[in-house]
Amino acid sequence: MDGSARLGCGVILACLAAAPALAQDWGDTPYVQTPQNVVDTMLEIAKVGPGDTVIDLGSGDGRMVITAAKRYGARGFGVDLDRKLVALANRNAAQAGVANRAVFYQRDLHETDVSSATVMSIYLLPEVNLMIRTRLLATLKPGTRVVSHDYGMGDWKPDFFTELDAPGKTVGIGQRSKIYYWVVPGRAAGRWTWRLAPEGKPVAFELALQQNFQEVEGTLTAGGTTVRVEGAKLAGENIAFSATLGGTRYEFSGRIFNHAIEGSARAVRGAESRDLTWSAARTEIWEPRHASLTTEQALKEIH
Repeated sequence: MDGSARLGCGVILACLAAAPALAQDWGDTPYVQTPQNVVDTMLEIAKVGPGDTVIDLGSGDGRMVITAAKRYGARGFGVDLDRKLVALANRNAAQAGVANRAVFYQRDLHETDVSSATVMSIYLLPEVNLMIRTRLLATLKPGTRVVSHDYGMGDWKPDFFTELDAPGKTVGIGQRSKIYYWVVPGRAAGRWTWRLAPEGKPVAFELALQQNFQEVEGTLTAGGTTVRVEGAKLAGENIAFSATLGGTRYEFSGRIFNHAIEGSARAVRGAESRDLTWSAARTEIWEPRHASLTTEQALKEIH
């Protein structure tokens, strides 16, 4: 499978026995190419550019990384356990004139260092997605884009999802493909404090945030009043939320840098609004809820 993992794992054998049409490369099971239009759409969704490093786990004939290099000027590598496919991918890269930017290795995906990726491409069975999810979240830099062909990541909801025609696709029903897209979230969980002077007098604020993947929720306290934050969004290390306290609506947006947030705030009261510089410090560090999930727990999320 172009973008599939070829690895020895009991859960994969069980899945193959139950659904051989999935065509996970195992033993004599042939790999399945990702149709080129699906490759093109995946790279478009991930907004691949010349500054990106694309890593493809289970790279097959290499078309994902080769297309990224030839069309967008990116660089990267793919890994596959099939020696012949690795040789084919490297030949294809040479023929496309991008061998200096697209390289392929015979390597187990579980033993592959993916920390340099800015874009991660996968076409793996659902079980394998969940087996590697914790490592991807812990290893990939916040803001890294992850794009998957056909299968999701359990309770890690995609930031974007689409389905499209896939002419020539030899597995599945109706020659259709699904594409899932995520942005690796930063760590926002914890207690944050700062001071603002929306009306000239400094006011102390305290934000308590819980996090599960890119979903955040929590409370904002100021002047002895605590309210729930609204519209909280986390995309990579960019965070935004709002709350209404004492008749003033506060809108915050900023970027997380380790244990600080730098950004801007707007205080709206009636017809008047004031723009302010926002700088917060994390005074307590909390683990995101997803960080404590074991692989066994994650595998139960298969729907």
